[in-house]
Amino acid sequence: MIEKVLIVDDDALSRDFLVELLELNGKTVFAAADAAGGFSRVADEDVDLVITDLRMPGDDGIALLRRIRRSGRTMPVLVVTAYGSVDTAVRALKEGATDFLTKPISPEQVEAVLRNLETDDGVAATPALPCRDDTEAGRSLVGSSLAMRELVDTAIRVARSRATVLITGESGTGKELFARLIHEESPRRARPFVRVNCAALAESLLESELFGHEKGAFTGAHQRREGRFELADGGTIFLDEIGETSLALQAKLLRVLEEREFERVGGVKTMRTDVRCVAATNRDLEQAIRDGVFREDLYYRLQVVNLRLPPLRERREDVPALASHFLARYAEENAVPVRRFSDDAVAMLRAHSWPGNVRELENTIERAVVLDPGEEVRPEHLDLKGGAAGDENGLPDVAANVGCSLEHVERALILKTLESTGHSRKEAARILGVTARTLTNKISRYRSEGIYVAPPRARRTPEMSVGRSS
Repeated sequence: MIEKVLIVDDDALSRDFLVELLELNGKTVFAAADAAGGFSRVADEDVDLVITDLRMPGDDGIALLRRIRRSGRTMPVLVVTAYGSVDTAVRALKEGATDFLTKPISPEQVEAVLRNLETDDGVAATPALPCRDDTEAGRSLVGSSLAMRELVDTAIRVARSRATVLITGESGTGKELFARLIHEESPRRARPFVRVNCAALAESLLESELFGHEKGAFTGAHQRREGRFELADGGTIFLDEIGETSLALQAKLLRVLEEREFERVGGVKTMRTDVRCVAATNRDLEQAIRDGVFREDLYYRLQVVNLRLPPLRERREDVPALASHFLARYAEENAVPVRRFSDDAVAMLRAHSWPGNVRELENTIERAVVLDPGEEVRPEHLDLKGGAAGDENGLPDVAANVGCSLEHVERALILKTLESTGHSRKEAARILGVTARTLTNKISRYRSEGIYVAPPRARRTPEMSVGRSS
């Protein structure tokens, strides 16, 4: 049974991602930033599994692997490698590595490895996130938070039905990726996936785009054209920003969803189509109904199943995995070495509110890769402004007057956050984007200065102190 796992990686972002993922899988996790620290942990703890990065300053992952094996320890060792170093990772297998993982690492990869290792020991496997790695959406949906796992699970389950799905959420949360996942996991995967941005076209052009038109139907209609509902026959049509459509067009959409028939613009022949509809919007459709700009009957027809995608500020634990994913992707696309994030950069990424959600995070990482040629991504390369506090970011308001020191503001923010979480240090550390150890050290200093800090609401357990050695 794999209960204790050691993560060895000099990249704090990658290290934190694996720590959090394995915690979610019920493991007790230790962390080290280099091979020396990793072997010290192996010597001190009864570790059941080691996951080590291949390239690190000083001794690399292979050197650590050799040292572990020469000491007579036989626990599984996984080697993590980046693009372009797979051959080296294969050589690591000859040195005694159990397997290797290629960056960017997905939760599915890690969970599959755990499942295989535990099954080999005769232990019942832990259910993995049921997301297929051989699909475009499956490879792009990154995140290990409970919210993401539940959303992916729901999307895959509903994909097998004919039900219409309404995906709601702020701009940049990944609505199209979930629409593609539903299509790729459905019996319709071999047929077309057709996307229509309902906000990008004027009403007259949008109707023609959706339903097609006959020759001469309007000025410029020089020939008959098939619409998107025809092109999507047998597959899936994704109606993005459906909240921007007019009432007249909504009536036609309701008909095609209920009766699966329509007429082209300027035509008299009734056309039939067999499509699965997935719609998305960042608008509050219930408010739009009250305002008289969206049909209630269409709303209920669309939201047979509703997937609400939370903004990134509500699932900050996914930020490290996403940032690592984008860093590896754009390093490969721009033919530059895969780099690492400094600890300060990690803290900044975790603290930012990300009003543009995953899209903003992706653009931030791409810009850092393109504009900075160095080996380490630091805070000055991220070009983030604000976003570390305030109601919109899920943190309590903290008054800061001109003349206050940064230390004073930091202390006020920490104390307010502790108060808002019922003095749960683990939750406060997550919100603030720091480790539990960092928060504990600051609390100890405040107490030594005579500042009262309420005790934690529950005794710390081994699982709650995971990753403190990083």
